Amino acid sequence: MRYVLIVLRVALGIVFLYAAYTKLREPWLLFAMSIDAYQILPEWASMALGRTLPWIELALGLLLASGVALRYSAAGATALLGVFFAVMVRSYAAGVNIDCACFGLGEKIGPATLVRDGILLVLSISLTYLAVTRLTEPRAPASVAETR
Repeated sequence: MRYVLIVLRVALGIVFLYAAYTKLREPWLLFAMSIDAYQILPEWASMALGRTLPWIELALGLLLASGVALRYSAAGATALLGVFFAVMVRSYAAGVNIDCACFGLGEKIGPATLVRDGILLVLSISLTYLAVTRLTEPRAPASVAETR
């Protein structure tokens, strides 16, 4: 199970790092406009998310890849992916033809993006479960001979 935990956290960390990279290399206003196209948030909130969300993804990617504060970073990644997925499903079901803005511009919301993000969400939920249960398991007490 230890190796599964490592593979999951590193893989998701790379995904978040790549998502942050693709957004940070473009002007933040383009990403803010992509967020605004979802027509869920007021313009000021779209602008604030356009500036901050890539940095949050970068921080989550670094935390996941390094394994630091894994319970919290995995839970944060799951929450973020859950919101992303719900918003994408809502927009796709409403027939809104917009970019998902998952990895920068130019990728329309469609069955492929929904499947990909659904898989990422399932992997993140699995990582969170493993991180919480594995890191909170009681450790076997060391014998007296091992402590000397």
